Amino acid sequence: MLILIGFAIVLGSTIGGFIIAGGHPAVLLHLSEFVVIFGIAIGVLVIASPGKVLKEVVHKVKEALAGKGAAKKDYDDLLKLLYEIFMVGRRNGLIALEEHVMNPNDSSIFKRYPAFLKHAERREFLINGLKPVIDGKIKPDQLEHLMQAELDAKGEEADHPVHILNLVGDSMPGIGIVAAVLGIINTMAAIADGPEVVGERVAAALTGTFLGIFAAYGFVNPLANRIKFNNAGEQQYFRCILAAVSGFAKGLAPLTAVEVARRSLDSSVQPGAEELETTLKAIPATK
Repeated sequence: MLILIGFAIVLGSTIGGFIIAGGHPAVLLHLSEFVVIFGIAIGVLVIASPGKVLKEVVHKVKEALAGKGAAKKDYDDLLKLLYEIFMVGRRNGLIALEEHVMNPNDSSIFKRYPAFLKHAERREFLINGLKPVIDGKIKPDQLEHLMQAELDAKGEEADHPVHILNLVGDSMPGIGIVAAVLGIINTMAAIADGPEVVGERVAAALTGTFLGIFAAYGFVNPLANRIKFNNAGEQQYFRCILAAVSGFAKGLAPLTAVEVARRSLDSSVQPGAEELETTLKAIPATK
C-alpha cells in the first residue's frame, strides 16, 4: 500500500504542478509517444532477461506492489518453531527430528505454523540446514559455511530482477530521446502544414523526453530499490535460520540458539528478550 501512495504522490505532484503553471494535462497524452517509450522499455526487459529472471521480475514487482514481506509475526513464529525443533532434538536425540524434517507436511510441529509451512523456499532452507545435523555427515563448524554458501546463492539470484529493472530505468531517458527524435522527424515532414500543426508535433516530441525521464526516476528505479529492500528483508529471515541452526549444531542450548537468532534481527521485527523467553517457555512440550 505504501508504494502505491508514493506513486500517487509522484504523479499527483507532477500533474498538479503542471496545472498550477497553466498547463493542460491533455497535451501530455500522445499515444504514439507512450507506444514508443513503453514498447521499447518492455522490449529491453525481454531482451535482457532470461525466461526465469523475467518471471522473477513479474513476481517481485507484484510482491512489492502488494507490500508483501516478512512481518514481525513471521519472525515470532519462526523463533517459536526453531525452539520447538531444538527442544525435541535436545530431549529425544537428533534422530527424533528425522520424522519432522523428512516429512514436514505431516509434522506436528510444522503444522502449528502453516504460513511457514506454505512458504517453500523458507521451509527448504531450514530443512536443508537440519538434515546434516541429523545425519552427522559434516562437523558442526562446517554447517555454517554450508548454509552461508546457500544463502549467498539465494541473495545473488534474488538481486537479478533488481539489476534488470535498474537497466530498464537507466535506459528510459535515452528511450525518451528516441521518441523525441521520431517526433521531430514527423515535425519536419509536416513543416509546410503551418505553425499550429508544427507546434502540436513539437509538443508531442518533447512529451517523449518527459515521459522517459519521468517514468525512470519517478517509478522504475524507485520500484527496483523497493525490491532490493524486500530482498534484504528476506535475506535477514534466512540469516536468522542460519544463526539458530548453526548455533544449535555447535551445542548451544535451544533457548540460547534462539536468542542468537533473535539478536540477528532488525529492531523493527525483533521481539524483546524477556518477551520471547516467556513465550517460548509457555509452549507445550512436543513428544
